[in-house]
Amino acid sequence: MGGVGLGLGALYVAFGVVLIYYSGSALFGLVITVAMAWGQWYFSDRLALKSIGGREVTPEQAPELHAMIDRLCVLADMPKPRVAVAVTDMPNAFATGRTPSHSVVCVTTGIMQRLDAEELEGVLSHELAHVANRDVSVMTVASSLGLLAGFITRWGFYFGGGRNRDGGGLPFFAVFLVSMAVYFVSFLLTRALSRYRELSADRSGAYLTGRPSKLASALVKISGEMSRIPNKDLRDAQALSAFFIAPAINRESIGAMMSTHPPLQQRLDQLAKVGSELGEPV
Repeated sequence: MGGVGLGLGALYVAFGVVLIYYSGSALFGLVITVAMAWGQWYFSDRLALKSIGGREVTPEQAPELHAMIDRLCVLADMPKPRVAVAVTDMPNAFATGRTPSHSVVCVTTGIMQRLDAEELEGVLSHELAHVANRDVSVMTVASSLGLLAGFITRWGFYFGGGRNRDGGGLPFFAVFLVSMAVYFVSFLLTRALSRYRELSADRSGAYLTGRPSKLASALVKISGEMSRIPNKDLRDAQALSAFFIAPAINRESIGAMMSTHPPLQQRLDQLAKVGSELGEPV
């Protein structure tokens, strides 16, 4: 997933650099780049649901699921997001949307079949914490700043003393490498931010329900069951891995710095500490 994400980012930067290079207008390339980032943020809920085949459900279609979310939203004093279900055996859940009032929480049929009511409530509290913390907006802004940094570096070299004595600009390939170097650093920083946001959502969700052990139990179950899901299904869901409560791939296959999620043991240790603070019985 880290390699795929980096490759997509490289393609994004390459597109912007080529656009600017051949259009001769930094402003035009910058506007296109910002517009693309804005579109990803504004339509994030629709794109995420479409990519996994999720469909919104009414309280009549999923009464227990709606009841859980209603209760948690009252406890959190936040607007209720739209509720969706994706028909897939992969046990997972995610929340997305540009603001709390324009958000959606989606769970898979696989997770509803594998978790008991209290464990599912723990997962939903984690996802609602993402909504309340505006994590989609935070991550979109962080990613966009990284991409823009590449373009700023590109034009900083071009206009700010990066010219050769004969008046020509830096070679296109050298400028592209500088942009990619800046993007790579921002990529690592964004992944680190994503891991922090996951830990923050775990902690917020645990305090909301007062039962961190149930969220911990759910994470263990989800991580264990993920290894049984066919590779094709996991590959199909990789685009949403950063949104999921647990990554849709085997963490051991990628470097920790490239991961969107912290190690499972780190999450369990934090939840155990929260349980101790709350005096939750073991």
